Amino acid sequence: MQLTEVKMLLKPVIKLIILNLPYPQMESKSKAEKSNTTTVTEFTLVGFSDIPNLQQILFGIFFVIYLMILLGNSIIILITRIDPTLQNPMYFFLANFSFLEICYVTVTVPRMLRDIWTQKGNIYFLPCATQMYFVLMFGGTECLLLTVMAYDRYVAICNPLNYSLVMNHKVCIQLVAGSWISGIPVEIGQTCQIFSLSFCGSSTINHFFCDIPPILKLACGDTFVNEMAVYIFSVVFFMVPFLSIVASYGKIISSILKLSSVRGRAKAFSTCSSHLTVVVLFYGTAAINYLQPASNKSEGLRKLLSLFYTILTPMMNPIIYSLRNKNVMVALKKLLLNY
Repeated sequence: MQLTEVKMLLKPVIKLIILNLPYPQMESKSKAEKSNTTTVTEFTLVGFSDIPNLQQILFGIFFVIYLMILLGNSIIILITRIDPTLQNPMYFFLANFSFLEICYVTVTVPRMLRDIWTQKGNIYFLPCATQMYFVLMFGGTECLLLTVMAYDRYVAICNPLNYSLVMNHKVCIQLVAGSWISGIPVEIGQTCQIFSLSFCGSSTINHFFCDIPPILKLACGDTFVNEMAVYIFSVVFFMVPFLSIVASYGKIISSILKLSSVRGRAKAFSTCSSHLTVVVLFYGTAAINYLQPASNKSEGLRKLLSLFYTILTPMMNPIIYSLRNKNVMVALKKLLLNY
């Protein structure tokens, strides 16, 4: 066989081999893409590690606050259960609100105390998602329950003759159950949507718990759809209840001003002042926190505001309702005298 014939026979084979060989540029590009894609198995919560000299002091302060929240709200629940004078819808809602506050702080504070004590903020993917879900659920429930409490005051002041009929025990249970249950599917969907994203680069969460804004900052690619979902969630569970509370108190104030008796007006205002104070503290700090622009410069302020509505408001709740409500004070004195 001649040399030219051998070349002709080998040419297709050589061509086929060359076509199937990987190009160096494509191979290096593939490796680069793989190196940029990381599977996040855990995050790191920064918390208050940026002020290392105050770690022991912060642990002591937050630990005492947590105990005060547990004790104060438990006392509210106890006296509303055992005192006969507090067996009405207003105090039924107050007891449920106190229980909600205990649940709310228990989701975040023990974890924060552990991180301060161990100087480690590592949290795995699933616990972080679980914490976010419960924070969203309890936060949404608090918005709805505050709205229910405002409606209760509206019926009591604006329609007192039909109060016992409108706010009967069955209706009260339905309103409380609706506040707890109605947001569960939404919060599950919100959490799943956030944690279905791909995370790349840094896995450090500049917060003391797993919250939506700082976690969205760690996501790869376009998060516009997720941000829109957060805004819709905020409107449904934040702005709608808030506007309902404003409308209720607008009618309440209008009815109070029509009362001829100065003593009657003072009594009506006193029954609403405690609830209004809690509403202002909770909605004021939460609104500033979630409506402010997301930027690195505002992270310190974001954490400070989060402390108000996740820790300080639950701590102030028993104090506000005790100092501003004569019936609660009388029931508390009876409890202390009996024990």
